[in-house]
Amino acid sequence: MIIQGKIYKIFETQQIKDTFKKREFVLEYADNSQYPQLIKFEFTQDKCDELNGFNVGDEVEINFNIRGREWENPKREKVYFNTLQAWKMDKLSESEMKTPAPNKSKDEEFNPDDLPF
Repeated sequence: MIIQGKIYKIFETQQIKDTFKKREFVLEYADNSQYPQLIKFEFTQDKCDELNGFNVGDEVEINFNIRGREWENPKREKVYFNTLQAWKMDKLSESEMKTPAPNKSKDEEFNPDDLPF
């Protein structure tokens, strides 16, 4: 499956077991701009590094799979979990967190009245 949106939050990599690690992030999905949805995805194992080149605010396209599993809790009740497991992410546009320096006119750059002598 494929989805597009804006990165809302990026978490640190979590080492769950000696042989398993994951890194979660949240995507702001604005199919309806009045009610944007915050959707949590995860990368696992060697894919955790996929997030290193991304920042909050970047517009991205995510390729992912839906994973579901059953678990029996200590009360012997069956509980079901869903995971959105990303396997590829492409940057569509970068965040606008960098503010460009204001443009100075030629008059502002050199003013003979500002000379110290």
